[in-house]
Amino acid sequence: MAMIHGWSLPRTRREEPPLFSKSQVISVLEQVGILLQLVGANPFRIRAYENAARTLSGHESDLWSEIEAGTLTDIKGVGKGIAGLISEALSEGTWGDLESLYERVPRGLIEMLGVPGLGPKRIKQFYDELGIESVAELQSAAEEGALASLPRMGKKMEEKIIEGINLLARFTGRRRLDIGLMYGEAFESRVATISGVQRAQLAGSARRRKESIGDLDVVAAVNLEDAQDVMEALISIPGVAEVKGAGDSKVSLILESTLFDHHAPSTTLDGSVLSALGGDAWEELEANSTIDAQVRLVPPHVFAYTMAYFTGSKEHNVRMRQRALDLGLRLNEFGLFPVDAAGDSKGYEAAKEHGLPASEESDIYTHLGMKWVPPELREDTGEIEAAMSDNLPDLIEPAQVNGALHNHTTASDGTATLEEMAEAAMNLNWQFLGIADHSEALNIGGRSIGIPNEEVAEQGEEIRVLNEKWVDSGVDFRLLHGSECDILADGKLDYPENVRRNLSHVVGSVHALGSWRNRDEIENTEMLIRAIEDPTFTILGHPTGRIIGGRDGFPVDMHAVLRRMGELNQEGALKACEINASPYRLDLDWRLCKYAKTQGVPIVINPDAHAPQGLSDVWFGVQIARKGWLESNDILNCLTGAEIEQRMIEGRS
Repeated sequence: MAMIHGWSLPRTRREEPPLFSKSQVISVLEQVGILLQLVGANPFRIRAYENAARTLSGHESDLWSEIEAGTLTDIKGVGKGIAGLISEALSEGTWGDLESLYERVPRGLIEMLGVPGLGPKRIKQFYDELGIESVAELQSAAEEGALASLPRMGKKMEEKIIEGINLLARFTGRRRLDIGLMYGEAFESRVATISGVQRAQLAGSARRRKESIGDLDVVAAVNLEDAQDVMEALISIPGVAEVKGAGDSKVSLILESTLFDHHAPSTTLDGSVLSALGGDAWEELEANSTIDAQVRLVPPHVFAYTMAYFTGSKEHNVRMRQRALDLGLRLNEFGLFPVDAAGDSKGYEAAKEHGLPASEESDIYTHLGMKWVPPELREDTGEIEAAMSDNLPDLIEPAQVNGALHNHTTASDGTATLEEMAEAAMNLNWQFLGIADHSEALNIGGRSIGIPNEEVAEQGEEIRVLNEKWVDSGVDFRLLHGSECDILADGKLDYPENVRRNLSHVVGSVHALGSWRNRDEIENTEMLIRAIEDPTFTILGHPTGRIIGGRDGFPVDMHAVLRRMGELNQEGALKACEINASPYRLDLDWRLCKYAKTQGVPIVINPDAHAPQGLSDVWFGVQIARKGWLESNDILNCLTGAEIEQRMIEGRS
């Protein structure tokens, strides 16, 4: 989650039309829609800007060509007024009278949009009725109980706001893994193409695949004589919103979303995720904030050392420096050199005069008598010892995934049919796809979105017919008929036992988080274990219910849960734990993956896809599995289609 600072209209850097990009136009339209809500404008005007932004996000044609052809108003959702605004912006570089609208809205109201669960309507209510203009004032009012008495509020909503403010404080300046990598990889590729840059690579928490990413760090190999030209090119990259500083070897920037093609808000999230993040308002804002970035310019011969240093983690680097000292060497961001030979010289000078050569990071580890440690493992969780004893894991690779077991269709809250989801899976070269639509207990927005008990068998028959068709056609692919069954507050599973026994797998998940979050850890742990012990239970779905940047998980002793799952596996049952691969969840946390492995608990990486494009989220789950020391034989996704079918049968017998 990133703090959303005050907004301003973009300024053009171009000398001739079109003076702004399509993504800049969409960003302005989205912001104006929100600003109009904050000032209480006419709902029809608000909707006009929202619709135009949404339409243009999916419109493939170039806006300038539409303007030249006079066809801008032919685009559904773009009326004459907004078309005129877009034409003015692209041809003249001005935004009509929008500047006054941006000036009318206090900066603090924009910052409050960063609090999970708060949208423009609620913020306007606080501003109008209590004069609240900042996150700090909002926190004080909530802690004093001043919000609870407002219309449509209450004590629970007030408590949720306090929790959201605490989350905002904790995650300020950090972005989810998918958003951080989208910025990071786009920026890395831009830096790499600058004349004079010999190598450029993303470092930091992004390279280590943390579930949330802070500032971006890019290391660039540049000869001294090219450094000035490279620096000037860096600050001119499209998408650089602000230059915070530029020295001899470091450039600090703020990047905005014009760095890459416009990132349309996700439409594949399940309702519980959207609710935790703040719904439509969060979707609109998500792609339009900024991220800080630093570029380190270093001579090519120290590139590997600087990459290793700025990849981190701090704890890993401390252990690496100690290993060097144990060998009579000193390690820093510029090199590795004998302590005795360095004398009084330090830093770059010591490395330049006496450093051991390293063209790649692996050379550094070799000098220290170690195997190269994959970046994901560099958290001081045993990787130093494993690298010294040649005992590092052979980490899972995305190409080893043959399918996934937790996905949704139009039968519950998905957007695609069985056949459409299967086709998308086959396009990924998968051999199987597990369908796990919601059970009927799940209620979102006052309505059940799950499959009624009596209709479960109908879906099973549809799957049987499709599977027979693929067998007859010689296609090595199959659907597995499962269900995402709610784990109820008393630890029981939704659906009668006879329904669950006819499924290939049961993904047991907690969705009604209210009662679970209001209980202590001991009771929650007992109820979760009770559910897992049910003979029909197969997979623990999104184990803690956390939403990254939206809410913490419910209190539970996951070590105790995993120990019990391990015991049941020892008895011959199949009790697997999910890494929910949605970048909003990434739950099971990577810190627990290694423990699950030691307990003999199989892991299954599930995208929890609600649309065909959601299947590709498995990639993020693989990154978390790698960070958790997992190998292909630890993970059910790496079984073939025939093997997964047999494994399910054996685990239920």
